[in-house]
Amino acid sequence: MSSTGASHRRGTLRVGDRVQLTDPKGRMHTITLEPGRRFHTAKGAVEHDALIGGPEGVVVVSSKGTQYLVQRPLLRDFVLSMPRGATVVYPKDAALIVGMADIYPGARVVEAGVGSGALTCSLLRAVGDGGYVHSFERRADFAEVARGNVEMFFGDDHPAWQLTVGDLQHELHDTEIDRAVLDMLAPWECIPAVAAAMVPGGVLCAYVATTTQMSRLVETLRMDGRWIEPQAQETLLRTWHVEGLAVRPDHRMVGHTGFLVTTRRLADGTVLPAKRSRPAKGAYGDDWSPPQLVT
Repeated sequence: MSSTGASHRRGTLRVGDRVQLTDPKGRMHTITLEPGRRFHTAKGAVEHDALIGGPEGVVVVSSKGTQYLVQRPLLRDFVLSMPRGATVVYPKDAALIVGMADIYPGARVVEAGVGSGALTCSLLRAVGDGGYVHSFERRADFAEVARGNVEMFFGDDHPAWQLTVGDLQHELHDTEIDRAVLDMLAPWECIPAVAAAMVPGGVLCAYVATTTQMSRLVETLRMDGRWIEPQAQETLLRTWHVEGLAVRPDHRMVGHTGFLVTTRRLADGTVLPAKRSRPAKGAYGDDWSPPQLVT
């Protein structure tokens, strides 16, 4: 038995499959194959019937002679072109979240802030049909967009996914969760609820946009006392131009999109050893005030 969505990712192209057509200038167009339909552009038309039943990775020619490379879109392509309610988590960040949070097949994951469903697709792929992803979204309109995108990408409802419209800190009733991924404005508000539901050794991963959010989250985790020392990082993505002797970085890059804060749950009653390193001079000066813990 194949995993959900796998049948749409391999084999010959079938009716209902999403296909990406790329022209010589690198412009991409995504279509859904239907019998008898045509894809029209200023550079001519492409018959859907010419693609149905054939393989991907081939080149077709439009009615005006323009060549198009035919491929199924990757998850990264889908994320950047799918309908949006909220801003999507970029592929570079989604890949880092799956890796740094150690999302594995069969894991029980909760997600706060489903947005448009971009990160949800990566989480569902990582846990597989035997895992569990429970996503929370405060806004019903965002949740509806996310549901449509997840169903579009996987071709159907995913058996490992549950979507709740509401606030995680009030609606989380799951127990023994392995991982928590928070992509929201105030992730520190969810710390008590996540700590109560997470197994010892579980991983909390939060995605925030600003240094102010990052600082408050890290200090809240420290004060809560149920987590190991948090780690904060960001990733910058730069492609390279490689052509003969002309090897150089591209002029454009995907720079700052967000900060990633990760930590792990301690067993109840465990106290971390005191840090040997001193804080930076002025780090906790007169202008600093500790965050208020949410109860």
